[in-house]
Amino acid sequence: MADASREAWITGIGLVSCLGEGADAHWQAYDAATPVYDATTFAPYVVHPLAPLTLDSQIPKKGDQRQMEQWQRTGVYAAGLALDSAGLKGQAEVLGRTDMIVAAGGGERDYAVDSAIVSGLAGADNPGAYLNERLTSDLRPTLFLAQLSNLLAGNISIVHGVTGSSRTFMGEEGSGIEAVRIALARIAAGQSDVALVGGSQNGERKDLLLLFEFGGYALKDPYRPVWDRAGQPGFATASLGAFLVIEARAHAEARGAKPLARLSAVVSDRTARAPGAVEASLDRLWGALPAVAADRAAVVSGATGVTGATDEERALLAARGLPVRATGSVAGHSIEPQFVFNIALATLALGHGRLFAPCDTTGFEKPFDSPLDQVVVTGVGHWRGEGLALVEAVR
Repeated sequence: MADASREAWITGIGLVSCLGEGADAHWQAYDAATPVYDATTFAPYVVHPLAPLTLDSQIPKKGDQRQMEQWQRTGVYAAGLALDSAGLKGQAEVLGRTDMIVAAGGGERDYAVDSAIVSGLAGADNPGAYLNERLTSDLRPTLFLAQLSNLLAGNISIVHGVTGSSRTFMGEEGSGIEAVRIALARIAAGQSDVALVGGSQNGERKDLLLLFEFGGYALKDPYRPVWDRAGQPGFATASLGAFLVIEARAHAEARGAKPLARLSAVVSDRTARAPGAVEASLDRLWGALPAVAADRAAVVSGATGVTGATDEERALLAARGLPVRATGSVAGHSIEPQFVFNIALATLALGHGRLFAPCDTTGFEKPFDSPLDQVVVTGVGHWRGEGLALVEAVR
């Protein structure tokens, strides 16, 4: 029999995105089904830009703000909100043993350096030698180090005093799924009592849009909700930060913390993405979850809108028959932190005892007014990586 004291409770949420900051702003925007996007700045591509933040409220030192890239500032800010939400801000004894698990990409490019190298490469007598020389001389070591993915965790540690163990996962959407899965597994095994889990992304980057365009993944104007992109598939990149405080039930009770929800299971996979593979993967993963009620449960989907994978996810969800909400329709898709973001939204829905409103023009997302006790969260990467989480109300 499982040790009830090792239940994993979500006790803190930190969110920043195009919708603003904090739990209330995100719930209101999702319940109003009000997407926020920009189809002009990076035309023809659609992006979901980060709302303005008062950085001083979570990153007090200007020097700390200046030495971070935008995605790091976003993540540090969201992490601070999660610690505030959990009542851990400034609690040095607990923060000193709080584990940190971060999902992050490889940092941001220096456009000026990249442009100069590419321009010179075309006329170089020996392109290979020229490229090696430019890469070693034009990229300062400090600039390169500032782009390492594990510096998000380092900056959170510096600014907020989180100094337990630290892990950073890379690997696009799969990294966010694994970050939450490992946090849950460590808590269940008694290897961790409390963890700060999440990540961030700056989706307003020309280099990122270029990479996704090469793969045929970038959504072009006009904007459409996730389930309505059959004729123009792809996802709109999102600038956002999402962090959760997850802790063992006994640890939370000992410090008087109240649960926002229970994280009951996280399962993951990585298919080869042959036709039918995503649907089969999700079907297997669903079978590994605890029992899901037919009348008091819903799905919060991380579907991207990318053709193939999204079609197969939709087919699986239609067969399961639960009401569905795709979060990407409102706030976009942020790659690494998206799974954490979606778990946070599932937690908000459970806290309100109901599902937020549909944002869909196809009729796939049905109204749902029944009480809500369970939410299955899906994460299907645009290229690789699948996962499910079961989040449940604590009554």
